[in-house]
Amino acid sequence: VQLQASGGGTVQPGGSLRLSCAVSGFTLGYASVGWFRQAPGKEREGVSCISSSDDSAYYEDYVKGRFTISRDIAKNTVYLQMNSLKPEDTAIYYCATGPRGWGLVQRLYDYWGQGTQVTVSS
Repeated sequence: VQLQASGGGTVQPGGSLRLSCAVSGFTLGYASVGWFRQAPGKEREGVSCISSSDDSAYYEDYVKGRFTISRDIAKNTVYLQMNSLKPEDTAIYYCATGPRGWGLVQRLYDYWGQGTQVTVSS
């Protein structure tokens, strides 16, 4: 199973980025997918997840209203559209999935991507 996260970069505050997480070796149609992030010197934290059962999405308060998670089952890819970015969103963003994955409980996700750097700076 491989997860390839991409789409990171450097943007100014207020800007937008769309992250992609392409999965191979595992069918996303039967698994939840989570996005997590880790800022320098901080623990990794949850950002958003999408349920396998009904495509329902969950967002942590600090990104709610600004980020949108979605997935394309045909492409086995999950996206994270990030708008109105703030400097505090600067982090390495990771996607994760797995048969046990649920919500933003990191220990339940078996498969992780390598991460993509997002930097928000003027």
